[in-house]
Amino acid sequence: MGIRDAIGDAFAAVGRVEAFAKNASEYARFGGLEVDEKRSPFSVEYTGPALSLRRYFPDELPGTDQPSLLLVPPLMMMSDVYDVAPKSSSVKAVHDLGVDVWVADFGRPEEVEGGLDRGIADHVLAVSDAVEQIRAATGRDVVLGGYSQGGMFCYQAAAYRRGDGIDSVIAFGSPVEFASMPIPMSVETFTSIARGLLDTGLVDKVALPSWFNRSATRMLEPIRSVQFELAYIKQLHDRDKLEPGEQQRKFLAHDGWTSYSGPALRDLLENVIVTNRMLEGGLVIGDRPVSLADLEMPLLIVIGDIDKEGHPRSVRPILQAAPRADIHQLDLHTGHFGIVAGGGARRNTWPRVADWIAWRAGRAELPEQIVPAREQTTIAGWRPGEIASRVTATTDIGVEVVKTVWGAATEAGDLAFSLLRDRVSGVPLINRIEALRPDTAVSLGLLLDEAANRAPSAPALLFEDRVLRREEVKHRIDSIVKGLITLGVRPGDRVGVLMDTRPTALCTVAAISRLGAAAVLLRPDGDLHQELQLSEASVVIADPQRIPQVRPADEVVWAVLGSEGEGGRVVPAYATDLERVDPARVADPAWYHANPTRATDLAFVLFTGRGAGVRVLEITNRRWALSALGTASAAGLGPGDTVYSVTPLHHSSALLMAVASAVASGARLALAAAPDVDVFWQEVRRYGATHVSYNWSSLREIAVAPTRPEEAHSSIRMFMGSGMPPNLWRRVAERFAPARVLEFYGSAQAEAILANVSGERVGSVGRPVPGTARVKVAAFDPATGRLAFEQDGFARECDPGEPGLLLARCEASPGTPNVLRSVFAAEDAWQSTGDVFVKSADGDYWYVESVDRLLAAPRGYIAPRRIAQTLQRISNVDLATVFLTEGPTGSTAVVAAVTVQPGSDLSGWALSSALRRLPADQRPDFVRVVADVPVAQWSRPVWDDVIARGLGSAADGPLFARGEDGETYTAAEV
Repeated sequence: MGIRDAIGDAFAAVGRVEAFAKNASEYARFGGLEVDEKRSPFSVEYTGPALSLRRYFPDELPGTDQPSLLLVPPLMMMSDVYDVAPKSSSVKAVHDLGVDVWVADFGRPEEVEGGLDRGIADHVLAVSDAVEQIRAATGRDVVLGGYSQGGMFCYQAAAYRRGDGIDSVIAFGSPVEFASMPIPMSVETFTSIARGLLDTGLVDKVALPSWFNRSATRMLEPIRSVQFELAYIKQLHDRDKLEPGEQQRKFLAHDGWTSYSGPALRDLLENVIVTNRMLEGGLVIGDRPVSLADLEMPLLIVIGDIDKEGHPRSVRPILQAAPRADIHQLDLHTGHFGIVAGGGARRNTWPRVADWIAWRAGRAELPEQIVPAREQTTIAGWRPGEIASRVTATTDIGVEVVKTVWGAATEAGDLAFSLLRDRVSGVPLINRIEALRPDTAVSLGLLLDEAANRAPSAPALLFEDRVLRREEVKHRIDSIVKGLITLGVRPGDRVGVLMDTRPTALCTVAAISRLGAAAVLLRPDGDLHQELQLSEASVVIADPQRIPQVRPADEVVWAVLGSEGEGGRVVPAYATDLERVDPARVADPAWYHANPTRATDLAFVLFTGRGAGVRVLEITNRRWALSALGTASAAGLGPGDTVYSVTPLHHSSALLMAVASAVASGARLALAAAPDVDVFWQEVRRYGATHVSYNWSSLREIAVAPTRPEEAHSSIRMFMGSGMPPNLWRRVAERFAPARVLEFYGSAQAEAILANVSGERVGSVGRPVPGTARVKVAAFDPATGRLAFEQDGFARECDPGEPGLLLARCEASPGTPNVLRSVFAAEDAWQSTGDVFVKSADGDYWYVESVDRLLAAPRGYIAPRRIAQTLQRISNVDLATVFLTEGPTGSTAVVAAVTVQPGSDLSGWALSSALRRLPADQRPDFVRVVADVPVAQWSRPVWDDVIARGLGSAADGPLFARGEDGETYTAAEV
């Protein structure tokens, strides 16, 4: 090398040093190099509570025959992510392809008034509002496009609107299920951490600053981030080389990040990580329940095969969440940011987006790169070693972050510890059961008050397309209490409720409880006059549509509660319209205080049976609370669950199980709008139902209906109820696995609460719920229904397999009904349930029959339900009943009537095999096969016509008779 070359190199080196120093100074002052590049022009067309709506290139609008595209950013990024630099601008790329481009701008929450108070629902509603504005301006439906969490907003906004005004949705790297993310810990640990953060209550109070969001994102790729910074610093002397990518670098390094509000973080943790409502349904947007299963418009998911934040495994579950949607997929070789920004996105993403829009407009064919997502079976994977290296590399950076936030965390530590300590020391459900005493203050009204005080804004009640929060429910209950006071209702009175199942009916029952009176649940299809006489109700609150059907009685005060129906609202002269009562004008009487009742006070009056067999069931607050706490405990219910009740409110399984367990556990309660298969699956997905209540055969139509797309990956974890026939039990367990059946037994006359928690022994009611009363099966006289005492004067506990009367241990305190003393030992106290049970050798209990439903046959007393359930173990038997009738010879015969599954026949061999399980004296003389029977509103088959026809005729269907050997059944002539 010559001297001249050496001098030239030296001057060049000096120049590089000077350029480096100058650029480094600019980098230190401004976070990067100042680049004079203008972003794309736009006009702000609308400003709402949570967003400004930008329309790009307003002076160069496309034709009117093409849908507009609304692009939605994620929360912690500025909307400029779609317009980072001219050469990589997303909005310019799409505009150049002839699309009308709009962008939702949420601004910087830390700089906007109320920005840090916004939850996710506020942003979803803002997107919905933007759709309305664009439709008004263009007259066209809108294509929604969202990047990362912005895509989640688009899904939710489209579901909230039920697709109205939305042409299609495009989601760029948008997760739906975080459990499928390749995080370096188990899902259970990740969920527990999220739940712990929610329980401390700190989430609502602390926003994540922009620097934290930026650093947390960089930690996902720590090595790559450090390498990029080092390479950039090495090139600081070469401004010409750095300037083309400088705006994008500054956007990612500094300018593009915003704070993440505490309420939004809470919503993310609660609805996406802990409860997974994005996948399972049950989101609450405004006052409406929302499920992605309501998405039926076309969807396009854009996946980056090396995307860590929007990993393919977390993006593709939209196929499960939206089973009815036509979903397509575009695979790209890129990371998370590269999906929407940079030169790669301009070349690969946005031309395909324009193609999609043109295809939707009917102007072009769908490009070959966009394929049906349901036909794609392979997705990008990830290597455990890759995750491990990321965790290791993240550790050093994480240490610095921990040091930075330690001071703030220390200040919050005392509060967090206090809240955590209170949570740990809270009384578990089982302990609360054991703590119930005769003078314990407990009632439906009290538990609802406690829930409203804990979390007033939490969703409490879901019905049709509405969500009522706890504070709203409390306000409605308190308003109804004022109306009851104007009617003269006082503590201890019995108030009838004649209403269909809906929120006002439940609030009325709760208001009666809060006042200290007892609610009489009148059956809309029952004998009203008979039930009023039996219950001694002095006041009746009725639906507007029910009141014209009643017969006024002088001794009953009638009132109407509820809004107008389709046929108008007519209130007769003899009834008071409680909707016209102004609560503010009703002063509390001196005697009134909320929730005055104690455990032993009467809470509810229910009815069972028909005609002369109608019985009154009087339920105390203690009995209701035992059922509430016991059911919640056995079902594992918690605040993140939703109990979906498909039984009417006046039925015991609704009031004592579904309503009670939801209130006791803090879970949401959803009331079915109609007993219809279509409504069932729509509401299960919309509400995110985790527990579905049943009674008897109420799930029959659901279980035998054709398979529906919504069944796959549903949120249902458990069906809980009582009286499910064995064959239906098996069908439900098999069809809807992994959901399982939890069969309960709760005595109305005693405090026995049993549950088959394992669900393994079909037909068994399991064992006593921990904390509830001890039970024993005692020998009894079926003719009298009373205990059969031994020579020593004490009752005998039955041997395994021997039917007997189920008794529940109790405290012999004043006010305890039906107490039996000195039963098994001197001075002990028990209550009779009035039901016959069998205890198996392994300790499980099996319900046989109610004592008053035993039939006196010539060969002794028989248990109809036991025979029916044995027949229902035959795979193709559907419904069954047993009754007495006149036989061919004039003697009394025991007849079983059954229906079978369509297209199947019942054989004598199947009958003989099944009925051999029963003792010889319990087997029916005849078995009739009948075509079908009607099912009443509360899902009990109505056999009246079948019973009236006795053995029937040849035209009625096959008849089988028991042979002389006592166990073989063969076809017989009628």
